[in-house]
Amino acid sequence: MRTRLLPLLIVLMAAVLLALGLPLAMSGAAAQQQTVVVDRIDDTARFAALAQFVTDAPTGSRRSAEDERKQTLRRELTSYYEVYGIRAGVFYRNASPMANAPGDWLLPPEGEVRDAFEEALLSRRSHDPQQVWPWQRSRLVVASPVIRDGDVMAVVVTDSPTGAMRSRTLRGWLLIATGEFAAMLLAVGAALRLTGWVLRPVRVLDATTHDIATGRLKSRVAVAGGPPELRRLARSFNEMVDNVESVLEQQRAFVADASHQLRNPLSALLLRIELLALELPAGNEEIASVQTEGRRLAQVLDDLLDLALAEHAEADLRLTDIGQLAAERVAAWAPAAGARGVRLAGDCPPTTGWADPITLSSALDALIDNAVKFTPEDGVVEVAVAANGESATVVVRDTGPGLTDEELARVGDRFWRSGRHQNIKGSGLGLSITRALLAAGGGSIGYGHHAPRGLTVTVTVPRHGPSARGTPVG
Repeated sequence: MRTRLLPLLIVLMAAVLLALGLPLAMSGAAAQQQTVVVDRIDDTARFAALAQFVTDAPTGSRRSAEDERKQTLRRELTSYYEVYGIRAGVFYRNASPMANAPGDWLLPPEGEVRDAFEEALLSRRSHDPQQVWPWQRSRLVVASPVIRDGDVMAVVVTDSPTGAMRSRTLRGWLLIATGEFAAMLLAVGAALRLTGWVLRPVRVLDATTHDIATGRLKSRVAVAGGPPELRRLARSFNEMVDNVESVLEQQRAFVADASHQLRNPLSALLLRIELLALELPAGNEEIASVQTEGRRLAQVLDDLLDLALAEHAEADLRLTDIGQLAAERVAAWAPAAGARGVRLAGDCPPTTGWADPITLSSALDALIDNAVKFTPEDGVVEVAVAANGESATVVVRDTGPGLTDEELARVGDRFWRSGRHQNIKGSGLGLSITRALLAAGGGSIGYGHHAPRGLTVTVTVPRHGPSARGTPVG
C-alpha cells in the first residue's frame, strides 16, 4: 500500500511546488526585465533632455558649427556606450543621427529598433519590449521622443544587451529550483514519515490477521501509534479475536470433555456386552455386530479427543532433518506394509526444515497408514522428500483407487469418507487430525491425483524459522 500511496503524494506535492515555483520564476524574470527597462527609460529621458535644446539640423553644415550642447550630448552617449556597452543615439524624424554611439550605429530599415523609433514619433514612449528568457539572445530596445514646442523633433533610442539580465534571471531561477528541491526533499521525508505512521498499524494488523488465519490464535495487534481510528480498530480487532478464541476454546473443551466423559460409560457398556456374549451361543452374529460397533464408537471417541488436543496444541518448532525423520517413519512402517503385500519405498535425502518432530512424525504415520490401508496387494507406496525454495516437502504416493475431483475437494473434512471406502476401518478423522497438527507448526497438506492411479499427498513445512518469516506482533 505504501508503494501506491507514496507516488500519489509525491506527485501531488510536486504539482503544488510547480504551481508555486513557475509563477515565482516568471515573476522574477519579469521583475528583472522591468528593472532594466525602467533604468533605460530614465537614461533615454536624460538624453532627451540634453537633445531638446540642440538647435542645428542635418543640413550638411560643417562639424565645427555644431553647438556646445550637441558636443555634450555626444560625449554623454559615448561615455554611456563605453561604460555600459549599450548602443544609444538621438535620431531626427527622418532617421538621420543627431548624435550616436558608436558612431557607425544607424537605424535599421526594419526590425524591433525601427518599430520602437516609429512608435516614439507618435509622441509616446515605445511599448515595453517582450519578455526575454534566459535561453533567448534578444536585446532590449527603448525609445523616447524629444519634444520641443509640443512637436517631436527627434527620438532617443537605446539598444541594450541582455546577457547580464539573463544571467541574473538564471541565478534567481537556480535559487528557486534549489528551494523547490529542498522543499521536495522535505516533503518526501514528511510523506515517508506520514505514510509510515498511518500504515504501520495497517501492516501490523495485516501480519496479525495472517498469523491468525494460519492458526496462531495467540497473536494480537499492539495498540500503539498511528491515527486514533486505526488504534480503535486494533482494539476492536483484539476484542474480536479474544471472543473468537474463547468460542473455539469452548468448542474444543466441549469435544474433549464429551469424548473423555463418554469413554467411561462406553467402556462399561462394552464390558457388559462381553459378559453377555459369554452367556450366548458361540458365533452369535448379532452380539458380534454390537461388539464391532462398540469398538468403532470407542475409536471415534479416541479420535475426537486426539483432534481436540491437536487443535489446542502449541507446536515446539525446531530445525529438523525432514529427510531423516521421513526415513525413520518409512523404516518403522515397512514391516506392516510388507505384511499386507505392499512395497514401501523411500527417497529421503537430508533436507532441513522448521517443524515439531513429534507432530510431523504423527502426521507422516497417519499418511503412510492411510496409503498402505488403501493400496492393494503388490502395490507400491512411495515417500519422497525434497526442498523447494522456501519450503521442504514430503510427498506420499500410493497406487490405490485414488479419489475423484469431487472427493479431492472434500478430503480432510471431519468424519468425511468416500462412499467407496466405507467398508475399510477408520473414523474419517485421521486426515483432519493430521491437518491440525501441521497447521499448528506453520505447515500444510495438499492432495492430488497420482497417474495412472492412486493418490498423492504433499506435506509442506517452512525452511526458515519464525523470526525470518515474521513473528506475531502483540
